[in-house]
Amino acid sequence: MTLIHPTAIIDSKAELHESVKVGAYSIIGPDVKIGADTEIGPHVIINGITEIGEGNRIYQFASIGEVNQDLKYRGEPTRTVIGSRNQIREHVTIHRGTVQGGGITRVGDDNLLMINAHVAHDCRVGNRCILANNATLAGHVELDDFVIVGGMSAIHQFSIVGAHAMIGGCSAVAQDVPPYVMAQGNHAGPVGINIEGMKRRGFDKPSIQAVLNAYKLLYRKGLSFEEAKQEIAKLEAEAPETALFADFFKRSTRGIIR
Repeated sequence: MTLIHPTAIIDSKAELHESVKVGAYSIIGPDVKIGADTEIGPHVIINGITEIGEGNRIYQFASIGEVNQDLKYRGEPTRTVIGSRNQIREHVTIHRGTVQGGGITRVGDDNLLMINAHVAHDCRVGNRCILANNATLAGHVELDDFVIVGGMSAIHQFSIVGAHAMIGGCSAVAQDVPPYVMAQGNHAGPVGINIEGMKRRGFDKPSIQAVLNAYKLLYRKGLSFEEAKQEIAKLEAEAPETALFADFFKRSTRGIIR
């Protein structure tokens, strides 16, 4: 109990590992589960049916698992699920899911959500993503692994951002962003591939060149979208890293940025 500040309010039904730390004036509801070595700062609210993994650091004034902002929501027992080793900074908001969206808002592992970032209902954030200050995900947005969303950027509901993609600051993303692609502007358009990010993650020169070839087929050769998909599919046999494109195309429903 020395790890729990005496002013914190924790419902008796909440399940906290004995190593969890909770700061002053934080409030934790009855249906919350928190794993080992997670630290909750002061003035944090964790509500609803919420599961948080191990080794997370949640900073002051964050709000997790609260009622979403979807007008269709009628108090159904939807959930918020957060993985392990995430850094959730000041004033971040992560809202619970809706029945219409599958019932779960999900954040994976090893993510950094900077000050004032918002993850709306039914979003799915993968692993090792970064949401910079004031980045906003509307409902049902999907971020695959290693996505970076620049500060003050907003992503339209139901949009998908593929793995290793990067959204520049102050952008408005209205359609799906393919993997590896850098996007910028209002409305955001493609401006190349995330070469520096790929280098940091261990991609070698042939792999980067294969992704660049796929990008050129999609954006520089004057091909229709269907023609580009067929040509990119041919790259997969010799360049497995391009398989991310095929998976992304299968899930894309809003059309890709052009």
